Amino acid sequence: MVMSLRSYRPWILIGIVTVFVLVAGIYETQRLASARESETYEQLKTFAEILDLVERNYVDETKSKDLIQGAIQGMLSSLDPHSSFLKPEEFKELQVETKGVFSGIGIEITLKDGVLTVVSPIEGTPADKAGLKAKDKIIKIDGKLTKDMTLIEAVKLLRGEKGTDVTITIMREGWTELKDFTLTRDVIPLVSVRSRPLNSEYGYVRITNFQDKTTSDLRKALDELEAKNSGIKGLVLDLRNNPGGLLDQAVQVADEFLDSGLIVYTDGRIKEQKIRFEAQPNDHPRDYPIVVLVNEGSASAAEIVAGALQDQKRAIILGTQTFGKGSVQTIIPLEDGSAVRLTTARYYTPNGRSIQATGIEPDIVVPFDPREKLENGQADRSHFITEKDLKGHLDPAVSKKKDTKAEKDDQTSEDVPLDNQVEEALRILKAWRLLSAFSQYGPCNMVTSDH
Repeated sequence: MVMSLRSYRPWILIGIVTVFVLVAGIYETQRLASARESETYEQLKTFAEILDLVERNYVDETKSKDLIQGAIQGMLSSLDPHSSFLKPEEFKELQVETKGVFSGIGIEITLKDGVLTVVSPIEGTPADKAGLKAKDKIIKIDGKLTKDMTLIEAVKLLRGEKGTDVTITIMREGWTELKDFTLTRDVIPLVSVRSRPLNSEYGYVRITNFQDKTTSDLRKALDELEAKNSGIKGLVLDLRNNPGGLLDQAVQVADEFLDSGLIVYTDGRIKEQKIRFEAQPNDHPRDYPIVVLVNEGSASAAEIVAGALQDQKRAIILGTQTFGKGSVQTIIPLEDGSAVRLTTARYYTPNGRSIQATGIEPDIVVPFDPREKLENGQADRSHFITEKDLKGHLDPAVSKKKDTKAEKDDQTSEDVPLDNQVEEALRILKAWRLLSAFSQYGPCNMVTSDH
């Protein structure tokens, strides 16, 4: 019996040590949790004391609701540029915007170093027609200084009923004094999909943002292009100056050109934010070659589409490096009608690339030719604010112009931007088709990428 006890002694000791480690671990976890709770309680106590001091001693009478909402906004804005608190009326405005229409002047704005800055005017809107440019700094709105103004507050001032005026005071690089622009608000129909034949064999589709009807509009556009030309030989998919939008629409748009494989995956702290989006077989395969146009104004959902098609070797990406917004925001409604827009995850391309603050690098770099912009009467959109320029962001050569004597069937529709990037994309599609005629591989397998 003594020998038996001795033989079991090492295991008994191991068991005792294991239990001790488990108990110590549980104790340490509880101790840390208790310490965190105690620290949180102390901070909340300080907040309550300051709230009481302000309510009793501030020079003007205050409302607790306004003070608390301001504190919430400050807390969220300290996280990153995309997290924010939405008051009930602001939440309603956001819901209206995703439906595709609102009244305003038509500009995308951001905060750069605390200054309200134009990212890009929306094509054909009052802001675009008035000549507002990317990187313009908005100093005042109707005489009200924008310093320390939130994006939501600025948007509220810029929007309004159709036919009403708003005056914005602008400072532009190279100017020595401020300049006022008085704009008449108009309905801004965010038509998400536009399409035209480039000639009898190739199509052009531009997606300006991702709304709840983007995928259905894209399918209609592609069906019309294919019906007109008895099947197109290639497609230019234009995502330039596309600021993003709804994640599910980006996934569906990418899926329209893929039959299998990963499109994008998100990764956050909680299980619900770890999601993989896979492509599904299409009833109507669209297996023609694709060139995707991107630039510094292509962000978020637009980068998801470009990254998926690039990693899946389904398309050639042409243009300049994209914005680099690789984070996912979740809108969380609250009981009082307000909402929290919170950054909850990062998204990754099929090859596991996070593009947060870095962007998508094109397979073929072709800068936009500034000389053509002037000749075509287009606003200067050559300068953009990118994600890495935003305070508190998450860690993460010019081509030749086309000969004007080109053959008639090479001419693009007059409604399609006649710029050097579109022209280069068309040349690539033609070369792609020529090479595929001498290749045993299908056109999709000919796409190569180092990414």
